[in-house]
Amino acid sequence: AAPPTVRIVHSGLACNIEEERYSERVYTIREGETLELTCLVTGHPRPQIRWTKTAGSASDRFQDSSVFNETLRISNIQRHQGGRYYCKAENGLGSPAIKSIRVDVYYLDDPIVTVHQSIGEAKEQFYYERTVFLRCVANSNPPVRYSWRRGQEVLLQGSDKGVEIYEPFFTQGETKILKLKNLRPQDYANYSCIASVRNVCSIPDKMVSFRLSNKTASPSIKLLVDDPIVVNPGEAITLVCVTTGGEPAPSLTWVRSAGTLPEKTVLNGGTLTIPAITSEDAGTYSCIANNNVGNPAKKSTNIIVRALKKGRFWITPDPYHKDDNIQIGREVKISCQVEAIPSEELTFSWFKNGRPLRSSERMVITQTDPDVSPGTTNLDIIDLKFTDFGTYTCVASLKGGGISDISIDVNISSSTVPPNLTVPQEKSPLVTREGDTIELQCQVTGKPKPIILWSRADKEVVMPDGAMQTESYDGILRIVNVSREMTGTYRCQTSQYNGFNVKPREALVQLIVQYPPAVEPTFLEIRQGQGRSITMSCRVLRAYPTRVLTYEWRLGSKLLRTGQFDMQDSTEYTISSLSRDSYGIYNCNIINEAGAGQCIVLVTGKAYAPEFYYDTYNPLWQNRPRVYSYSLQWTQMNPDAVDRILAYRLGIRQAGQQRWWEQEITVNGNIQKGELITYNLTELIKPEAYEVRLTPITRFGEGDSTIRVIKYSAPVNPHLREFHCGFEDGNICLFTQDDTDNFDWTKQSTATRDTKYTPNTGPNADRTGSKEGFYMYIETSRPRLEGEKARLVSPVFSVAPKNPYGATNTAYCFSFYYHMYGQHIGSLNVYLRLKGQTAIENPLWSSSGNKGQHWNQARVNINPPTSFQVM
Repeated sequence: AAPPTVRIVHSGLACNIEEERYSERVYTIREGETLELTCLVTGHPRPQIRWTKTAGSASDRFQDSSVFNETLRISNIQRHQGGRYYCKAENGLGSPAIKSIRVDVYYLDDPIVTVHQSIGEAKEQFYYERTVFLRCVANSNPPVRYSWRRGQEVLLQGSDKGVEIYEPFFTQGETKILKLKNLRPQDYANYSCIASVRNVCSIPDKMVSFRLSNKTASPSIKLLVDDPIVVNPGEAITLVCVTTGGEPAPSLTWVRSAGTLPEKTVLNGGTLTIPAITSEDAGTYSCIANNNVGNPAKKSTNIIVRALKKGRFWITPDPYHKDDNIQIGREVKISCQVEAIPSEELTFSWFKNGRPLRSSERMVITQTDPDVSPGTTNLDIIDLKFTDFGTYTCVASLKGGGISDISIDVNISSSTVPPNLTVPQEKSPLVTREGDTIELQCQVTGKPKPIILWSRADKEVVMPDGAMQTESYDGILRIVNVSREMTGTYRCQTSQYNGFNVKPREALVQLIVQYPPAVEPTFLEIRQGQGRSITMSCRVLRAYPTRVLTYEWRLGSKLLRTGQFDMQDSTEYTISSLSRDSYGIYNCNIINEAGAGQCIVLVTGKAYAPEFYYDTYNPLWQNRPRVYSYSLQWTQMNPDAVDRILAYRLGIRQAGQQRWWEQEITVNGNIQKGELITYNLTELIKPEAYEVRLTPITRFGEGDSTIRVIKYSAPVNPHLREFHCGFEDGNICLFTQDDTDNFDWTKQSTATRDTKYTPNTGPNADRTGSKEGFYMYIETSRPRLEGEKARLVSPVFSVAPKNPYGATNTAYCFSFYYHMYGQHIGSLNVYLRLKGQTAIENPLWSSSGNKGQHWNQARVNINPPTSFQVM
């Protein structure tokens, strides 16, 4: 067992990686490229890896989630995705290991030039000053640097008396404003602003030009439409916006105050057309003209779409006598309400039995009562007579026409009676089962029949449909798929709309929802060897009704035991000695009137999965050119829980192939918890990846399998504690040829060398004795001259920052094989180059002259204080 350690390495398209003080690392990348960060971890058991991100002070989990694998990959990275990325590894041993890297995304947007004019006050009555400012702005990271040109001439502060280049105090040292004081004829010219981020990340400079002339002017526009525009739905509407001034010619755009333009909108320059307009398209539309001179010009118009909807009525019996009935000789008021757009176009007319009514002393018509919500008309019948019984109709219409009228009939007669609400005797309380459909019923009488409003009576809770109130025209509330949360009291009450405007009537209905017992555990797997004992239990969490709960234990279809709950809330079943027959699926059903809750326990003798040991990142022995070997290491999870493991079944297949090759690895004796088991895989073909499957086998049979993929990759990561390389791969172990030397090293093998040019020089084989294996080689005889150098430089090896209170620097051992044979052998030298001291090279080791036709090994101890390279 080992606690986790973690390092972050990067592939992908970095422009630059800075190792800053206190080991903070900054990785810069250009917008649109692919970010790839890999977390290299060690530790056993295999640590869990998690990537998270913080930006500024707010912690934002990128893409609203964490990434739980080693490689974090963001293709087409955007500026908002910069920030600090953390890789956290934990395996339950010690504290989690955390490393972070800051990702800086570089970009440069196109610059924009805006022009502003200021006309000064009259000075001494005869001189007017006219000043022009050209301002250049481009979004960028890192900060942008601006430069200005007039024609081909570069403008600098002080190079022209009529020009000032300055930055407002609120911008950070960037010269973005060009001030032309008291305009002169030569100031009318072509100006260019160049925005540059000094070619970081190979981002090229960007340029924008502006032609300043004596006609340059800010935009002005005119709308060729009325304000507001009132239209009927279905009509096509066209808004026309024209420019009346501005140089250069302004561009025109349309916007809508609330949200986006309707999808069906057709734009053609300054003309906006909405075919077949609907109520949703109403709102304020604005035309904006911009030419980057002065402020943009904006003109707006409001589109109103005519509409009439939702007609309602109510009857108010004599309001002065607080009466709930209609009586001869008393007053009756009939009210009508509709929603109208625009409200000022709304008109009402009244009819009795189809004939128009005029306002009179006894029948008073009020249009849009100010005391009531808008869109309401009242008909007051004073001193009701028998002849006033009949059908009254109120008709709502819009003055502009084109919209269908709404007409509402109200019948006043001796049979017009106030509403009454009752709940049928057998309809409360209502008992139902979870998942059923139930109807709550309130019987409503009265003429006219009112709308019924349903709500929850016992608490401020929403109704099953999510609203606070639900309307019903027949007094029935239907609930589909009832759940236990819907238990409670429901209130039904009369609405004043479409009925009598009297004190609301109400009634209550109680709903009881029965549900089967909720139990735990719903599923549990118990693994145990033969001859041992186990106890299973099943517990009730909640149930309704709670009375008379019974339980039954079964193995498959065989009934084992039944009983009733008394005071306790759980039941147990014990097997004292497991045999082959007692393995299987055990069900415990806990039952009430509404159904059963079920605990399922799977009892097996299956061995637990093995766990691969990952501490060596892609470990392999690279001793032959065509093949590689792999040391497969694993531990067994919970080896004591089940019967002794007799063998492992090893399956291996080449990645992408269908067929598994299988063999058995026998196991002698007992496996201890945490014991590391090793098996060497040989003759694997380079550079193929393989899938390896490992399955433990006991008397019970096969256990759980574990799969991992092993990949061939020469372990050349210079950030690891160990770095082995044999020049077999294409990238010569991340070594580089020095640019300042006289000639280069050559990669070759005995099989590929040209004996015509090197008959007596160089080794007969690589250091393992293979004629196919590669090595790095230089020819030292003619045409080479004494004193010429060929230099090979290693990658940079990172060194952890020094602990000021701890021991001295980390010690490294640098070991290599060399072959020096022939007449003109000069010297082989090894130097150490430290970070930040590229000019100083510290000699480590040297050897000169003929050393014979064989390979020798050199070992050098290094104690570098900082990151280093070997040459």
